[in-house]
Amino acid sequence: MKLNIEYAKSFVEFNQDEMQKRVNKIHEMIHQEEKPSDFLGWLDIPVTEQKDLLGRIKKTAERIRKNSQVLVVVGIGGSYAGSKAGIEFLDKPFAKQDIEVLYAGHNMSGRYLKNLLEYLKDKDFSVNVISKSGTTTEPAIAFRVLKNELIKRYGKNYAERVIATTDGKKGSLHELSKNEGYEMYVIPDSVGGRFSVLTPVGLLPFAVKGYDIDAILEGAKDIYTKSLNPDLNKNDVYLYAVMRYLLYVSGKKIEMLVNYDPNLGFFAEWWKQLFGESEGKDGKGLFVASANFSTDLHSLGQYIQEGERHLFETVLKINEINDDVIIEKEDNDLDNLNYLAGKSIKYVNEKAIDGTILAHVDGNVPNMLIEVKDISEHTFGQMIYFFELACAMSAYLLDVDPFNQPGVEKYKKNMFALLGKKGYENVLKK
Repeated sequence: MKLNIEYAKSFVEFNQDEMQKRVNKIHEMIHQEEKPSDFLGWLDIPVTEQKDLLGRIKKTAERIRKNSQVLVVVGIGGSYAGSKAGIEFLDKPFAKQDIEVLYAGHNMSGRYLKNLLEYLKDKDFSVNVISKSGTTTEPAIAFRVLKNELIKRYGKNYAERVIATTDGKKGSLHELSKNEGYEMYVIPDSVGGRFSVLTPVGLLPFAVKGYDIDAILEGAKDIYTKSLNPDLNKNDVYLYAVMRYLLYVSGKKIEMLVNYDPNLGFFAEWWKQLFGESEGKDGKGLFVASANFSTDLHSLGQYIQEGERHLFETVLKINEINDDVIIEKEDNDLDNLNYLAGKSIKYVNEKAIDGTILAHVDGNVPNMLIEVKDISEHTFGQMIYFFELACAMSAYLLDVDPFNQPGVEKYKKNMFALLGKKGYENVLKK
């Protein structure tokens, strides 16, 4: 991965010596033996020996692939976004799938769940329910419905088709798993949901799809190793965090993660949760948004070019694309495309990237460019760890705790009161 800040640095006052001192202090803090947070367990995952765990994940995945046509991952937030981002990044569009990975519990749409059940009627399926507590409303409802469908379909053997990824010691899902005999994987206490992609939360669905989970972790290790030196001249992770912080304090309050490849569309959804939930507190934090170019250039493009000047873009670009199409010459050039004859669509897309960056910068929209090598497991691991580490640095630069989410609990309390849940009777009377 490579970061280019050429089209952003002129928009900020960058006192590198001052920022380097702050970065050094935060780097030492998060890497010290006594961590500043109980939720930094993700930090050393790439260099932690996990041979036994990875072997068990691969065996479970193989069993699922043999007895199921569909794996339904039940979870919300970090319990599903990372695996969906990875699978959509690595899958070839329109390719025949040996096994499908579908999702439930990430919304409260009865229509969605009803149609999922209809879709599963003539298919063998398994369920991977992911929740530390087992009581989060959306996945708990979905799992109850899917569990009952499994019981109807497979009887007392249904438990063989349920894999629970949950707390290692407590919680209703942990208790249910012990009672029913579900295979269990542990979400470490020290890893929050949005930082859990490189745990069994993400690794099991990736393995079920047949992707190389060792290569994913190797990619993460690559970024981990390169980021041990906090020098901003050598550490693109920290430089990205510093630049987004400086753009924020300069008045650019919105960051858009922009891609030019459909395989990156859901990666942006994971990225938005990671940064939005980590930084948006205490009246601080960038509002994070995303755009899929060149599609959104025909909708949001006008606003980005000439709207309020309160945003900047981070462009995520894939350098090597193996599948491509060459534009052919036609005798009747009614569409005026013969000037592109012999060129690939990848080439045209690259010029769209370059031209758009220049136009938006001319329109006073700073741009950062992050280039990744290709669409591969190694690259995906790099991207995940790059942004996880950058998020921790960025939040600490804002002086906020990256690992809590107190605001998320407020809507839940109101919802429980309105639903008549015991213990919440007086919430709305305050």
